[in-house]
Amino acid sequence: MTRLLATACLITLAAIPLGCTRQRTSASAATATAKPFTIVLGIAQDGGVPQAGSFGDPRWDDPARQRKVVCLGIVDPRSGKRWMIDATPDFRRQLLDLHRASPTRPAPSPVLDGIFLTHAHMGHYTGLMFLGKESIGAKAIPVWAMPRMAGFLEDNAPWNQLVNLKNIELRPLVAGESVQLADDISITPVLVPHRQEYSETVCFRIQGPDRAVLWLPDIDSWRELDDIGPRIEGLVESVDAAYLDGTFFANGEIPGRDMSGFPHPFIRDSLKRFIILPPAERAKIRFIHLNHTNPALDPSSSARREIEAIGLRVADEREIELLRR
Repeated sequence: MTRLLATACLITLAAIPLGCTRQRTSASAATATAKPFTIVLGIAQDGGVPQAGSFGDPRWDDPARQRKVVCLGIVDPRSGKRWMIDATPDFRRQLLDLHRASPTRPAPSPVLDGIFLTHAHMGHYTGLMFLGKESIGAKAIPVWAMPRMAGFLEDNAPWNQLVNLKNIELRPLVAGESVQLADDISITPVLVPHRQEYSETVCFRIQGPDRAVLWLPDIDSWRELDDIGPRIEGLVESVDAAYLDGTFFANGEIPGRDMSGFPHPFIRDSLKRFIILPPAERAKIRFIHLNHTNPALDPSSSARREIEAIGLRVADEREIELLRR
């Protein structure tokens, strides 16, 4: 491991602005050219889209409008290895999507080469259950977790059964320290402020041979991040693609509730902050972790037009980001 300086916001990389290249390629093309890549496996908030109990939601009958819980895959076609950030309630389908995006695997191989956990909220770790004896019966799948997150899994049933039966093998994460996935691919946790009832919360910076990706699905506010570590603008500057918390679009989105104290930045407020960035920096940003109420889920909505008018966008499921030019 190597230490990422706490002043990560000052890092400037020789990066190609994503707004110019867009790097929109297919998983098969990335695999064929042996370029490591990330793939978005879900963009919804923990409850998915549509959400349980929303019986009248027309999206139940329209698969094209359904969205899986937020998750990122990392693939190295050269070795055939693949990893996930977070294990969601949609783990089964996401594992299949990741497999289909990375079909070249030496045999025999584990179903997955590892999982990196951001925090202990239900959408981000409960998919671990599919590694247990009632399902895959996995053998020592590496699960990287921060200290409190690891303790949560070790001390609470049924998760500790996965540890005791060696379905998973817990590995430590340290904020600011990189884990090497390959000689030229690393992943680094960065602490972020977010409800910490059970664990710390981190985002991840994935560094490839010459391109980097930021994955930040949950944060209380950008202002609180300013107080504890690198400013979000610095983190965006240090990567080629930045996937950021876009849970809610604006206050009033949930009828009858004052949302001003909700622990997520509204997209509309994020737009006001990010509009001062240069166009090439804004073009790196795409929103994830969208709640089922978020109007920006609809590509034809005024909310989506408001986002795209200043050069940002909502992430697409299964979109690819190359980690090598």
